[in-house]
This record gives sequence, structure tokens and C-alpha cells, in this order.
Amino acid sequence: MAGLAVAALALTACGGSSSDAGSSGGSAAEGVTLQDVKDEGVLVVGTEGTYPPFTYHENGSGDLTGYDVEVAEAVGDELGVDVQFEETQWDAIFAGLDAGRFDMIANQVSITPEREADFVFSAPYTVSKGVIVVNEGDTSISSFDDLEGKTTAQSLTSNWYELAEQSGADVENVEGWAQAVALLEQGRVDATINDELTYLDHENSEGGDTGLEVAAETGDEARNAFAFRAGSDELAKSVTKALTELRKDGTLAEISEEYFGQDVSR
Repeated sequence: MAGLAVAALALTACGGSSSDAGSSGGSAAEGVTLQDVKDEGVLVVGTEGTYPPFTYHENGSGDLTGYDVEVAEAVGDELGVDVQFEETQWDAIFAGLDAGRFDMIANQVSITPEREADFVFSAPYTVSKGVIVVNEGDTSISSFDDLEGKTTAQSLTSNWYELAEQSGADVENVEGWAQAVALLEQGRVDATINDELTYLDHENSEGGDTGLEVAAETGDEARNAFAFRAGSDELAKSVTKALTELRKDGTLAEISEEYFGQDVSR
């Protein structure tokens, strides 16, 4: 179950898609350095733009914003370079990085051994666990073992669906988080499993008084970072140094509080 939880975290914290990514299969561009970026005058960042609260447009058509967008912009400020975002679909984002369309990806990319074989990563700027969410005051569930015989609401295509089944739960198929929460609030299911960031975003956007709480969490964490194409080690190290400074001066915590109500950068 622990191994399954790790896989679920790694696959869900990546642009809302469960598909993994390797090299593009075409001819890869050369790695890029910080000096290359400064010579060009801009750090080009690949992102979806359709994945709230990480990268999205306000009101659907406004300015690009989100947690990942603000962190990337703060990194650019720290490095002394402008940041330009190139929006692309998740399924094409790694191919675009390989082809040199952009210098790095900012899209909640989880660090996995498979990806580390093909790409270079900065230090993580988001850390998240899987959580069981229940109605406030429900003490019947305090671990994944307690899901035996309980009913959970999960998306059929999500990785949390399999974890719920492996935990012995009867799974009610739903279309997403909003429907799962609705069934939970109505008392039609006992719990739902999801990424902690999804829960925190819900609590923050609803004002924190939702009547829901976390009953248990996985022991393993997903670590999400900026991704760079092979050969860009120096740029990745420069970005990591920038993230370290932004963590020290409280900038990362401030951006985290804005979107999640607590610091998710550690």
C-alpha cells in the first residue's frame, strides 16, 4: 500500500494528468545555462495555464496566475531575469522542453526516478501527501486500515481509486473532487482520498469552515520541482539557489499562504 501511495502522489502531482513523461523521442536541444538565459534576456517557462490553483487564467480569460506562476516569477526576480510563459498541453510539455521551446517547466512536476533519467530538477518547491478527508468529528476513520468496509468517493481514472480499493473500501465512482465532497457532506459516503494540496485549496477558497477534516495521511510525500532538459545542471542549481533565498526570506511561505492557507513549500 505504501508503494501504491507513492505512485499515486507522483502521478497526480503533475498537471492533473496520470500520464508519465520521458524524452520526446526527437532530437533534443542542448542544455541551457543561466548565462544563456541572461544573454537572451528572458527565462522561458513552459506551463499549462489550465491547472488551478497552480497555473491558470483569472476568470478563465484574465492574466495568467497561480502558485507555480508566482513562484517562477519570484525565481526570475531573484536571478535578475524576466520570465516569459509559454502555455502548452501537459501531454506535450516535456517534448517542448526537449525541443528547446522553453528553458524550464513550472507545472507541479513530481520528481521520479524515471524522470530523473531524462531531465534535471531543481530543489522541490512543493511537498504534499495523500490524505483521507472525512466530515468533521468523524472518529471512525483514523488510518487507511479503517477504510475496510467504508465507502469512499473517487474518480475512476484517478490513482486514488486504486488506493481506496486496496485499503478495502467500497468505492463510489465520481467525476472529481467537487462531486466527492458533495457526497461526503450529504453523508452518502464516509470519506474521499486525494492529494493534500487539493484539500488545502478547497479549504482556503471556501474560507476554511467547510466541515471537513483530514483523518489520516500517507507516510510518503510527493516532491514537485522545476524541470529542465538534460545538460542544464548549472541553470537548475542557480534556480535551486534562488529557491533557497526565497525560502529564507519568507517569499515561498507567503505565496503558499495565499493559495493554500499554509506553507506547502517544505
